Amino acid sequence: MSESLKREYKLCEEIGRGRFGVVYRCFSAVSGDSFACKSIDKRLLTDAVDRECVEKEPKILQLLSDHPNVLQLYQVHTFSHQILFPKQGKIARIHLCSSADLFHRLTTSAPLPEPSAASILHSLISAIAYCHRLGISHRDIKPDNILFDSHSKLKLADFGSADMFREGAATMSGVVGTPYYVAPEVLSGGDYNEKVDVWSAGVVLYVMLSGFVPFCGETAEETFEAVVRGNLRFPTRVFRAVSNEAKDLLRKMICKDASRRLSAEQVLRHPWIINGGETRSMTDMT
Repeated sequence: MSESLKREYKLCEEIGRGRFGVVYRCFSAVSGDSFACKSIDKRLLTDAVDRECVEKEPKILQLLSDHPNVLQLYQVHTFSHQILFPKQGKIARIHLCSSADLFHRLTTSAPLPEPSAASILHSLISAIAYCHRLGISHRDIKPDNILFDSHSKLKLADFGSADMFREGAATMSGVVGTPYYVAPEVLSGGDYNEKVDVWSAGVVLYVMLSGFVPFCGETAEETFEAVVRGNLRFPTRVFRAVSNEAKDLLRKMICKDASRRLSAEQVLRHPWIINGGETRSMTDMT
């Protein structure tokens, strides 16, 4: 790290850890602001795919940072050697989300009341729809990547698996994502489109309303098999308290046939979202 950067920024405690690096809290001596600082060890990038993912993420974040529900990237610094860390690497300053992510919220408070779940989903889908309008698919939507800042504003994070696509075409491929949340077409080995994000967001909604995932198994392979079957169930012991409107939206998001699955824009126009999770008769939806 250069002397000027060392004077301007102080790396503090570790706040996260990923496949390629570590996230620290970073304090700016100039502005007094705190940031999340992601340090990536280049030596862990063993192939071209890894290198492409690491290089692509900050470029995508720079395109998306104008949206209030996407984690904001401030700066990226690349070094041949880091003094504070005896390794080659890159440091990126991103918006610091000091509150718990959605995963940790759900471990203590799930299931959520429908208005709370609708508010979170609205912010999440707003971010996803913005990404899709710019031709970007996140491809790893899950509670761990849904953060909240100090004002409880949702921030979609971790675009390391994101990819570009052409509107209306299945132009992405490759198995990426997280077993419980990945869409079935991702596992098929063929091409797919941006609606994989809607499936994953639907699974997040299911977890918010129930406290558990809709597809699981004893191993990752069994979970993948359950996802591919796509047999969506609403156990009575939990879902008897969930409105018909919410279950209607879940069916249309967690829909195995991607051609019939809602787009992100269509999710935003669903009555359950428009009504803020307040229950109404399904006859009002026609």
